[in-house]
Amino acid sequence: MNLSTKSLQRQQDEQWMRQVIQLAQQSLYITSPNPRVGCLIVRDGRIIGKGSTQAAGHDHAEVQAIKDALNTAQAHDPADVMRGATFYVSLEPCSHYGRTPPCVDAIIRCQPARVVIAMIDPNPLVAGRSIAKMQQAGIEVCSGVLVEEALALNSGFISRMAAKRPWLRTKIACSMDAKVALADGESKWITSAPARDDGQHWRARSCLVLTGIGTVLADDPLLNVRAVPTSRQPIRAVIDRRFRIDEKASLFNGDPVWLFVEDRAFTASELQKQTRLEQEKNTRLIKIPLNQAQSGMEALDLQAVMAYLAANEINEVHLEAGPRLNAALLEANLIDEVLLYMAPKIIGPGREAFALSPLQRLSDAKQMVFFEQQAVGSDMRLRARDEQRWQSILAAVSE
Repeated sequence: MNLSTKSLQRQQDEQWMRQVIQLAQQSLYITSPNPRVGCLIVRDGRIIGKGSTQAAGHDHAEVQAIKDALNTAQAHDPADVMRGATFYVSLEPCSHYGRTPPCVDAIIRCQPARVVIAMIDPNPLVAGRSIAKMQQAGIEVCSGVLVEEALALNSGFISRMAAKRPWLRTKIACSMDAKVALADGESKWITSAPARDDGQHWRARSCLVLTGIGTVLADDPLLNVRAVPTSRQPIRAVIDRRFRIDEKASLFNGDPVWLFVEDRAFTASELQKQTRLEQEKNTRLIKIPLNQAQSGMEALDLQAVMAYLAANEINEVHLEAGPRLNAALLEANLIDEVLLYMAPKIIGPGREAFALSPLQRLSDAKQMVFFEQQAVGSDMRLRARDEQRWQSILAAVSE
């Protein structure tokens, strides 16, 4: 294949992969803890099957696409319909038995000529095994097509698999002078209704919405998804070292709530409270050890919190918290992305998003990289991320 032919093939592969990523976006809210994956089956320049990963325990994208192709052709033998075709899939097919059988075996039975993959799966149970298995079956495999676009849909899953921690995104609504509330705490509403509705999308795509006990006691938030149609509510979780939460808090609406508390012996009344919450309020208490924060004060070990979340299949964490928890997570180097809604307002004296200690040198400031900006109603949505973290998980899915 000469250079011009390779270039043309690459362009065609990218065109099909863009459609695959659009398919994966259709499953944005439902696949947790699995990744969002799309699949197209193309033969002679025509789509003959398409699919996206469904809820955990149901069909993955590849199986959906194969079923679609068979149904359209009214056939039963996969090879009769898909022999010589090209599969486009946004993540390396699974090669192990989990909640469903290995997708790679289903693909091989179809006898395609090529399989084009956006990302390698860093899951230790996969990690290139599917690629090797398809190549051994005589299938040409190409990977790394639109890898960053595919990763953007699955930063949490990839982070959990490659780094053993979820991807943590903090959502902040502020004025042009970076205030999140008046000096007395009033913050409803700095941003417009369209911005608040847009924020619901980020809750919906997360596995878990995290906040601190200060926010719960001050605002009594529900923190569920309301403005976005979804069949799956994320878990709500609270950092509540001293187990101060009120049993009548709005969070306890019957959906799962996780409370992270200090690992210590409970009093008799606390044990009774724990029993009521666990038996009547669908609540899980997780005891976490203390550590010495950068501020010099003892606090819950936030690294241990993130490790617990990863071990319990939490991919994306959506943080909506006050300045102290935001600062603690930032100081612990655990904030991977900032989702910032900026209103065209100037407030003056007020509360800031991060309750940080003064820096001695500007060079010590946390450096992030803006990668997206978009108008939402009368406000601006800005996204910034820890570029080192991004590059580390990008490397995990690239050849």
